[in-house]
Amino acid sequence: MTQSDPSLERHRGGRAGWLRAAVMGANDGIVSTASLVVAVAAADASRATLLLTGVASVVAGAMSMAAGEYVSVCTQRDTERADLARERSELESSPAAEVAELALLYQQRGVEPQLAETVARQMMEHDALGAHARDELGWSQERAARPVQAAVASAATFALGALLPLLLGAFAPAARVIVAVVAGSLLCLALLGGLAAGAGGAPRGRAALRVTFWSALAMALSAAVGAAFTAFHPT
Repeated sequence: MTQSDPSLERHRGGRAGWLRAAVMGANDGIVSTASLVVAVAAADASRATLLLTGVASVVAGAMSMAAGEYVSVCTQRDTERADLARERSELESSPAAEVAELALLYQQRGVEPQLAETVARQMMEHDALGAHARDELGWSQERAARPVQAAVASAATFALGALLPLLLGAFAPAARVIVAVVAGSLLCLALLGGLAAGAGGAPRGRAALRVTFWSALAMALSAAVGAAFTAFHPT
C-alpha cells in the first residue's frame, strides 16, 4: 500500500475566507439591488429614477461591502496576532508548562499519556509556536485572516451581482420590469447558491433553496413597500 503525500490532498478549508466573502458579496449585490429596483418599480417611478436607484445601489453597496469586510477581517487578524503573541510569550517564559498543556490536549483526543508527552515534546522541538497555534488555538496559515483579499472579493462580486438586476431593470419592458427582475435574480441566486455549495463541498439543492427563499422574501417585502408608498402618496 503506497503512502500518499498529505501536501497533495485537496481540501476546501483554504477557500473559506475568500469564498465566504465572494459569495456574500454576489448574493448581497443581487438581492439588495433587485429589491431596490422592485420597490421603485412598484412605486410607479420613471425609468430614469429606477436606473439612478440601481446605479447608486451598486456603488454604495460595493463600497460598503469592501469597508465592512476589511474592518471585520482586520479585527479577526488582530485577534489572531494577539493570541499568537501570547503563545510566543508563554513559550519563552514557561516552556515546561506549555509541553504539559500540549500533552494534555493530545490526551483529551485519545492519545495515551506517555505517548502524548512524547509527541508534545517532538512537536515543540520541530515548531513550538506552530504546534500550539494549530492544536490549541485552531489556527493555520491557510485559514489566516486576509483583510484586503476579503474586501476586494466582496466588493467585486457585489458589483458583478448587482449588474444583473440593474440590466434587467434597464432593458425589460416597463410593464414587466418587476417580473423580469424577480425571476432573473432568483434564478441567478439559485445557481449561485448551488455553485458556492459545490465549491465548499456542501449539498447544492439545500443551499439553492435556502438562498432563493430568503431572497424572494426580501423582494416581496420591498415590492410591498413600493406599492404602499404609491397608495399613500399617489403621483
